[in-house]
Amino acid sequence: MSTTSTTSSTVSTPRNESYGAFVKRQFRKKKLGVLSVYFIGFLVFIAVFSDFLANEKPIIASRNGSLIFPVIKQYAVSLGWTSWDKETAMADWKTLQYDWAIFPPVAYSPETTDKNIFMLQDRKPSGQHFLGTDDIGRDVMAGIIHGSRYALAIGLVAMSIALTIGIILGLLAGFYGGKIDIAISRLIEIVITFPTFFLIITIVAMVQQGSIWLIMGLIGFTNWTSIARFVRGEVLRVRGLDFITAATALGYSQPRVIFRHVLPNAIAPVLVSAAFGIAGAILTESALSFLGFGVPPTVVTWGSVLFRARSSTASWWLAVYPGMMIFLTVSAYNLIGDALRDATDPRLRN
Repeated sequence: MSTTSTTSSTVSTPRNESYGAFVKRQFRKKKLGVLSVYFIGFLVFIAVFSDFLANEKPIIASRNGSLIFPVIKQYAVSLGWTSWDKETAMADWKTLQYDWAIFPPVAYSPETTDKNIFMLQDRKPSGQHFLGTDDIGRDVMAGIIHGSRYALAIGLVAMSIALTIGIILGLLAGFYGGKIDIAISRLIEIVITFPTFFLIITIVAMVQQGSIWLIMGLIGFTNWTSIARFVRGEVLRVRGLDFITAATALGYSQPRVIFRHVLPNAIAPVLVSAAFGIAGAILTESALSFLGFGVPPTVVTWGSVLFRARSSTASWWLAVYPGMMIFLTVSAYNLIGDALRDATDPRLRN
């Protein structure tokens, strides 16, 4: 008797759990997906604290008997809260005289050039430059650390734009149907026909001075179509369910029905598409920078470090290390997308 009741309670718990709890439980079963989440979290940590990990300025130092915090001051300057005084702005931080100073693990900024490097032999990985330098003496490890900011920002900003456009148009097409659905569906088909990568190259080539924001915007404005189709299909499925009919019969406004009842039940497949989209955005920016159509030369990204490898074929480290970071990051997002796709499959709940 006791065995039967125990088995019954064990079986009933998963059936009574919420959909969110079900997705979390299924996702935890995908070990590679969970490891990928930890890897992306590690990248986020590096991106947030990159100035404390790679910088020519000391984190904290004592000069003429007073404490200074150059890295924290750098954050404040970048946010517009304050500014460097003229003497400090022109200073060479590595040659200043300190009572004592604590430098980051990599004592170079991504834009800093090592003036003591003259030959290819000097640019190889060493104790001074852990991953070597490029052809003008910039530290590769510093570039990879700071480049993580741009890699994550490009994926998140570009997909935020794509998600906003795709969700709105998909909701309108799926919920209202009729002429609105036809018009949006035709717009999706037109945008899909454009060769996205070559379209981005054409637009970037026409702009005299490109920017990282231009790349993000172009990737976002050309990658919303798959999201819109996902949302449209899910909304068409959800809007005919009983609880939507009940909400309409109770006199709820259409915006409330759409955003409080329809969208939350149609958003799960979009998360899967977003994970794959972030990986695609990072890969697109890296390819553009590798071809010389990406960010300005003063901005250091993983793709721009790869670009330097083209002019110095003997410098294998310029291709291996940034290429490895691109591969690992894109693979992590793809694995997260695969895990989410399996975790959100309602058939597994049965």
